[in-house]
Amino acid sequence: MRFSRSRIGSTAILVLFVLVSGGCSLVNKIRAKNELNETARSYREGHFEEAEQHAKRALYLDPDNKTAPIFIARVIHQQYKPGVDQPDNIMKAREAIDAYKQVLAKDPNNEEAYKAISVLLAAIKDDTKLREWISARANDSNLPSEKRSEAYAILAGKDWDCSFRVTEQPDIKITSTEGGNAKVTYKKPKEQKDFDNIQRCVARGLEEAETAIKYDPNNESAWSYKTNLLLEAAKFADMNGDAAHKTELERQADVAGKRATALADERRKKEEAAEKAASSPTP
Repeated sequence: MRFSRSRIGSTAILVLFVLVSGGCSLVNKIRAKNELNETARSYREGHFEEAEQHAKRALYLDPDNKTAPIFIARVIHQQYKPGVDQPDNIMKAREAIDAYKQVLAKDPNNEEAYKAISVLLAAIKDDTKLREWISARANDSNLPSEKRSEAYAILAGKDWDCSFRVTEQPDIKITSTEGGNAKVTYKKPKEQKDFDNIQRCVARGLEEAETAIKYDPNNESAWSYKTNLLLEAAKFADMNGDAAHKTELERQADVAGKRATALADERRKKEEAAEKAASSPTP
């Protein structure tokens, strides 16, 4: 079979194009690696804006690079100043959140990115988005039960805090002395809507704690929050003058508390055994 000169020429050009493209790709990967090295150097020296530019340049050169996106997110995160409520600082936190979401888009199991977003949302006090973020994980049927349990426990903790911050106020928590002993009683908040709100928080929190325990019966945090939420409910019974219900709720809290303590003891023993094994000299 004969080939025309033009066809042979076209084939040669195509082969040359593939070789050149492959070479450019390799060169860009090397250049991207160098940019990431510069990112790390700038980061260590505290030049975070410079580090960010190097990381973004690395991603531009090598869009499939798996390290560049997390480097970008980290250096943007580092530029956020916790506790500073200036608009430009809040914007930097949201920029970091978006960067971490880009990491999760390529690596859905990246725990660093997930937890960093949670931390940043909490830091800028965006409680609505934070609850939505954690709830999404809690309701994700594709995740392992342990991770869903952890998310539900966090939600239970937030609902406990919703009530505890109110019931520990000095006009709610009344301490008196009877026969030389301190006695604590609880009064309803002045506004009925405030009382209704903390009751809703506790009811929802108890459901979340129970769900966390359902997904992972050994979730220490879930048992701990269940204990504290039951104690909050006992305060409500005290506010309503229902001594019998208060006693029953305190009994349930004691049972849950003992389970939390037992799990904490098991965890500590495992940690001590692991530390001992790590420090033991190898033969």
